[in-house]
Amino acid sequence: MNPTWSTFLAERGAIFDDTAVRFAPAATAEATVMVPLTHLGLLRSRGDDSAAFLHNLFSNDVKKLAPDAAQWTSFNTPKGRMLANFLLWGTPTDHWLAVSADIRAAILKKLSMYVLRSKVKLTDVSDELALIGLAGPLAADLMTRGGLQAPGEDMRQTTSDTGVVVRLNADAFVLALPVADAPACFERLQRLGAQPAGTAAWQLAMIRAGIPLITLATQEEFVAQMLNYELIGGVSFNKGCYPGQEIVARTQYLGKLKKRMYRVSIETDTLPHVGTDLYTPGFGDQSAGKLVTVAPAASGGFEALAVMQMSCAEAGEARLGSPNGPRLAFLDLPYALP
Repeated sequence: MNPTWSTFLAERGAIFDDTAVRFAPAATAEATVMVPLTHLGLLRSRGDDSAAFLHNLFSNDVKKLAPDAAQWTSFNTPKGRMLANFLLWGTPTDHWLAVSADIRAAILKKLSMYVLRSKVKLTDVSDELALIGLAGPLAADLMTRGGLQAPGEDMRQTTSDTGVVVRLNADAFVLALPVADAPACFERLQRLGAQPAGTAAWQLAMIRAGIPLITLATQEEFVAQMLNYELIGGVSFNKGCYPGQEIVARTQYLGKLKKRMYRVSIETDTLPHVGTDLYTPGFGDQSAGKLVTVAPAASGGFEALAVMQMSCAEAGEARLGSPNGPRLAFLDLPYALP
């Protein structure tokens, strides 16, 4: 993280734990929160071949990405397992990719291996642009009052001298601002009523939106459909080949999917770790799934996104960490599962 940005946040009460951040006191449950997205890194692809280069590697159609649009996409192994997923936006010659910070260096190195003769340059710009998440019922209004232009539709972006605003849904936005401008924007939004909040607040918003994040703990665990990625627009089935395309397409058209991602609550006093195994009576001591994202719930306990055997969800019986571990309760997602 840029030291100027981290120093500014620390002076305003931020407490850092590796890539995560928290604030004391914590934001209230009903607040519109403003979260430094320190758990995300930002990569840039620049050059005449940028769109074609990313298009040939990723699960979504980068070539058809409109200048005012954003998309979810993923980079997969030849076996179709996700190495990383991204929030991607840009222009025909410049693209930005927000990815989990704990894998950004490895992903940058791996993507760079494919450049060869392509007219494209890949760089880590995490220290140049500050990512801020704004989530809550007043998010769009606060941005407008703060001089930022909020996109009118989901998965659209606006670009101005102030920076980029990406709308994920009506209540969640990602701001990508030059580090030099981020402190003033942060203070302006805070004066208008946004409450500074930690990584967990953003993770909770993403859990409730049904949006997963691949981290080091879950790399190569899931095919796109297991993470409901085709349901949130993260896969194009009409584009050309990319690593893992055959597996993703076969899963879609031959109906062999056995696992899906669900939103669950967990009543336990200890924060469960991402990647923790899940169990169900039908599988005995064999793992039936894994946790993808976890965050504390305002009412106590935790909410999570969890990939598991669909039969577990149908039976309504899944447990955390062992066959006798805490029981998971199933919650609604904002989209319907097939």
